[in-house]
Amino acid sequence: MSATTPETPTKLQLLELLAAIGTAQWRDFAAAAAHHGLTSTQAKVLAQLNGPLPMRALATLLVCDASNVTGIIDRLEGRGLVRREPDASDRRVKNVVATDEGREIIRRVREEMQATHGALDTLGAEDSATLYALLARLRPGMEKDA
Repeated sequence: MSATTPETPTKLQLLELLAAIGTAQWRDFAAAAAHHGLTSTQAKVLAQLNGPLPMRALATLLVCDASNVTGIIDRLEGRGLVRREPDASDRRVKNVVATDEGREIIRRVREEMQATHGALDTLGAEDSATLYALLARLRPGMEKDA
């Protein structure tokens, strides 16, 4: 695309750009997580825990079998980053809850994502607001089957 004549990008160009940004952001996230002794999957679990979440829902979010989630949660629980609690409405269901330490460590992981912060810092206030609005519009369609 030329600087003087803006062209409408194709859907393929948009998909490639989203994939490249997603991959770079994931690498940055994984590197920051590793700095805290977490795998990227363990950090992703912590990032999803904004409240109690059933183990099966975590498996769906992680796109893996529930038996894999058990091992991930065992390791996080062993470090004191999460705890399991019975669901109030169905005691057979185990919810995973982030501890204060777990919430703090994922906050630090996000804070230490230098490449992502650096890229976002290049945007002015108007561009940041526009990007936020566009991503917020895309998010429901991207998460509808998640």
